[in-house]
Amino acid sequence: MVTLKLTQMAHGGPAMGRHQGKIFFVPYALPGETVGVEVLTSKKGWARARLLEVVESSPERVEPACPHFGPDACGGCQWQHTHHAAQLAYKADVVWDQLNRLAGLSEVPVRSTRAVSEAWGYRNHVQLQASPDGLGYVSADGQRVEPIDICPIMHPLVAHLFDELDIETGSLERVSLRAGHNTGQQMVVFETIDDEPFELMVNRPVSCVLMPADGVPITLVGNDHLFERVARHEYRVSAGSFFQVNTAGAEVLVDTVSDFLSLRPYETLLDLYCGVGLFSVALAAQAAQVIAVEGHPGAVADASFNVEAAGLDNVRVINEDVAHFLTTLDETIHAVIVDPPRRGCGPDMMLRLASQRPKRLVYVACDPTPLARAAKTITAAGYQLVEVQPLDLFPQTYHVECVALFVKDPLA
Repeated sequence: MVTLKLTQMAHGGPAMGRHQGKIFFVPYALPGETVGVEVLTSKKGWARARLLEVVESSPERVEPACPHFGPDACGGCQWQHTHHAAQLAYKADVVWDQLNRLAGLSEVPVRSTRAVSEAWGYRNHVQLQASPDGLGYVSADGQRVEPIDICPIMHPLVAHLFDELDIETGSLERVSLRAGHNTGQQMVVFETIDDEPFELMVNRPVSCVLMPADGVPITLVGNDHLFERVARHEYRVSAGSFFQVNTAGAEVLVDTVSDFLSLRPYETLLDLYCGVGLFSVALAAQAAQVIAVEGHPGAVADASFNVEAAGLDNVRVINEDVAHFLTTLDETIHAVIVDPPRRGCGPDMMLRLASQRPKRLVYVACDPTPLARAAKTITAAGYQLVEVQPLDLFPQTYHVECVALFVKDPLA
C-alpha cells in the first residue's frame, strides 16, 4: 500500500497528489486527504490508484446518498462523497486548470461555479442499459452494467417512470426515460438490437417510442415527442433529439448566453449546433435575424416546429453539417453561439469561425478540455477570452457546463 497526501482535484473526477516524484490519480478521494492506495496503472511520471483507506479525512467528505455509489458499483456519479459546495469549487478549479495548461492562458477569467438547481432529483432524462439482471448504468470500471433499484439524481417524474417499469430485457439494449420538468409530460424510449416492435401494456399517460436498430423511431403509445417549457418558451423534443438534462439549468444557460452576447436589434446571430432551437427561439427577439444550423434531421424538425410555434419570422433553420456550412457562409455575422457535442470543435472549425470575424462568440461546452483546445486556437486567431462561467448542470458528477465569451481583439 502507498500512503500519500492529495492536493487538488483533476479533470475526470479523481483527486491527485504526488509521491516520490510521480503524480497519483485517486478516484473517490478528496483534496486534503491522506490516503492509502493500491497502484493499478503506473506510467512514467504518473499512476492511477485505487483507494483502500482514508487515513485523514477531508471535512468536505459526506456520506453518499445512493446505495449504488462507489468504485465497485454504478459509474453514473463520481462525487456523491463530496459536499455540494466543495463540488462547485472543484469544478471551477478544474476549468481554470484546463484553460491554463491546454490553452496557455495564464490569467483565465473563470467565475465561481454557479449552482443552477437542487443537488438531487434534477435529471429529466436518463439512459439505462439492459442486462440479464435488470436495467442499470455502466459500472464505474466501465466493464459491465450495474443494475439499480434507485437513482437519487433522477427527477421525480423520471423516478416514477422507473419505479413502474416492468419489462423483460430480451432484445432491449437501452431504455431512455424522459420528462418535461415544467410540463409534466413523460416518455419512454426503447432501443432494441432488432427491428421488431413488441407488445406493451401502459396504465398511465406516457408516450412510448421504439428505436430499432435501423434508427427509424416507431411510436407505440402516445407521441414520438414531449414538450418542455424553458424561459417562457415551449419546446418540442422528439425521442432522438438532444435537450439539456437539467431544465432549471437550461434556463440559467439561456440567461447566461444572453448576457454574454448582449445582442443589438440590428445584428445577425449564428447559432451552430442549434439542436431543437433552445437559444434561437429564446434570443430571436433580441436580434435582427438568427441563422440556426443543425445536422440532425430530427432536431431540425423540432427546431423548425418550435420557431413556427413561437411565431418567429426572423429565424432560419438550416439542416446541414456545421463544418460544411461554414465553408459556404457568405453573410455578415455579428455574433455566434456554438454549442457542439462533447468532443467540441476542432481547430479547423474554430479558424473558420474566426475568419467570419464576428464581434462576439459564445462557446457552450459540457467538457472543459475541448473548450480549452478551442480557446487556444481562437485566441491565437485574434480573439480575447473575456470570461468563463461554469454552471453546475450535473451535480454529484465531475461534469460541468461552461459558457465562455470571446471577443474580437480590435488590435488583431
